[in-house]
Amino acid sequence: MTLIRPTPETADESGPVRPAGPGRAVAVLVLVALGALVPLLGPSAALHGTGEAAAPGTAGIALLRAVLFAALCVPVGELFVARLARRLPDAPGARPRGWAVYAAAAGFVAALGLASVVATGNLVPHSPADIDVGGLYASRDGKLALLEVNAFLLAGLCAASRRPGTQLWPLAAVVAAEALRAHPPAEHTPLLGSALTVVHLTCAALWAGGLLYALRTLRRWGRGSAAGAALLGRYARVAVLLLAAITATGVCSSLRRMPAETILDQLTTTAYGRALLAKVLLVAAVALLALWARLRLGRAADPLTACSPARAEIVALGVVIAVSGLLTALPLPIRW
Repeated sequence: MTLIRPTPETADESGPVRPAGPGRAVAVLVLVALGALVPLLGPSAALHGTGEAAAPGTAGIALLRAVLFAALCVPVGELFVARLARRLPDAPGARPRGWAVYAAAAGFVAALGLASVVATGNLVPHSPADIDVGGLYASRDGKLALLEVNAFLLAGLCAASRRPGTQLWPLAAVVAAEALRAHPPAEHTPLLGSALTVVHLTCAALWAGGLLYALRTLRRWGRGSAAGAALLGRYARVAVLLLAAITATGVCSSLRRMPAETILDQLTTTAYGRALLAKVLLVAAVALLALWARLRLGRAADPLTACSPARAEIVALGVVIAVSGLLTALPLPIRW
């Protein structure tokens, strides 16, 4: 039994979809603004009543980290789905315009902002004179911050070149730098933690960025395109594996941060635990939306009706990315 049913070919649906009007652009801007409120307002809400103190500039750092994660998802997803599309027989040659260059620019700015924080001793700089650029080369965190800045710059240049696929290597460097940054040498089994983060971050980028580009590709091809349903079906099959990997690595990472015997208590009494609980609930909602889309894809008369829950899924994934940025800025729970 095949997953994809033939799509109905109609004269008025076979052509490309008209470009989005200003209403859609306004809606996107509103969603981005609302997503930015999560890292900006999240620290105070998560820390309330826990007795924990927020580090200086927690909200700004959380926002920059969320932008960095989003900037990583976009090009990774484009490379992933473009590869799936190339393997489709009789797929239309038209592709949506890539956002990789813009994402690299956003990632570069975010990484530069985070590097400036590291250069001032993990404090928010109030003037350029506070930033010790040379000091970045003297610390592990500084070197990793510089690596991310240069990697995004190189990724943007690769994306704008005739061989955009080469941006995969600097993007991989960003993932590695984030994994190493999240697990300093003083931590218990830091290499294991870094490996879990590499898998978690890579799969998350493929899932979120891939879904975004798949929906943009379907819109470019038009609703009457059978190749669009096939592309969404191929993405859905891979997404199941990505979700399994994200869940497994997320659980393992959480147990490393919070032992099993205390995790239930710390999920409600620590800022990190509260943010983690919010992320878990959001991912569960995303999984339900993905299941709904998959059921529509396989059973509906028009498989492309799966786009509706898929659009809701991508919005929810954006919120997950914002919460993930918040998690990196909150104090880690104390192991009891």
